Amino acid sequence: MEPVAIIDQVKAEFPDEVIEGYVNQGQGAIIVRSSRVKEMLRYLRDDASLQMNHLRSLCGVDNSRRKDPGLSKFEVVYNLYSIVLGHEIRLRAEAGDTDPAIDSVVELWPGADWLERETYDLMGISFTGHPDLRRVLMPEDWEGHPLQKSYPLKGKVEWKGMIELLEKVKELDKHGFDPEGHAHGQYDPREND
Repeated sequence: MEPVAIIDQVKAEFPDEVIEGYVNQGQGAIIVRSSRVKEMLRYLRDDASLQMNHLRSLCGVDNSRRKDPGLSKFEVVYNLYSIVLGHEIRLRAEAGDTDPAIDSVVELWPGADWLERETYDLMGISFTGHPDLRRVLMPEDWEGHPLQKSYPLKGKVEWKGMIELLEKVKELDKHGFDPEGHAHGQYDPREND
């Protein structure tokens, strides 16, 4: 199915949820409100003419520098593909401006578990109904979400876990542990900054 036909079908099924549909370089995309996003994704997956049975990727986007003031600051992007029919669509769901949140789709695609956790960890977008929403890449005591555009590139203070990490490196170095191939006693993870 051509991207325009997919967009038109979704617009017909969810007329109040679709903000915009467009095709860019052959790929169709739909910008939607988030209130019924799980229902929309279930429709895209289960409808016999669409069969978007593969969630290729899921990520968060911080659009705070976007020039269009009518759309929300944060969005979640779902790239879907039909293995059976060989077509694809990108769904861009608004997640809000402050305290961004959207429904979890782990129930629809179990592989979304890790992707939603990563998006939460790095972008600060919460996924309502996620079975285990917690940090997955950053330490549990990390403050903020590093992929938000408002996140400072360099903090005023070092992460509090850095001192513990350096002490652990010194302790392991006594036993000949050398993760980077540096000379004994000279490893400092801050050198890679």
